[in-house]
Amino acid sequence: MPLIALKDELPATPGAYVLVIRLRRRLRAWPGTDPQPRSGPQPGSGPVLAPGLYLYAGSANGPGGIRARVLRHTRRNKLRHWHVDRLTGNARVIAVAAMVGGNECKIVEAVSALPQVTVPAPGFGSSDCRTCPAHLLALPPASGPNDLVAALPGAVWWGTQPPGNCDILPSGKSETSA
Repeated sequence: MPLIALKDELPATPGAYVLVIRLRRRLRAWPGTDPQPRSGPQPGSGPVLAPGLYLYAGSANGPGGIRARVLRHTRRNKLRHWHVDRLTGNARVIAVAAMVGGNECKIVEAVSALPQVTVPAPGFGSSDCRTCPAHLLALPPASGPNDLVAALPGAVWWGTQPPGNCDILPSGKSETSA
């Protein structure tokens, strides 16, 4: 299982989390009907995600809290229930952040304010949210961990490899191989 060291380190309490995901090949965000009812059904017309670095913000308020949700998302073999499952099943989670008591919409708002961050697939991961355009953001190629750490003060970070061209992990919490 990727990020196995997280099993004992992630908080098992409610809050929000961040997945930094590296996609190496193009991927249609959702292959079937567009999941956004407000845009109407458009079979097979979902946006295509380009290779690159993405940030997904999620909430974890159920049993097991942040730990259970993040460990689920880092498993390759899982029932694909959420939009992000398609992405994490075809890409690699390279860093994780946890914010006990945090809010996924505030994460999206903070990271969206960084230069060159874009929304690659409107509605992705936010079908129950009426505030955010999406809970998936595309990060610029030169993104470094310091940008994300600064945008999300109070988040605790773990990583398997640095995003972008940086040679440091966000906080050096743990480094494992996927």
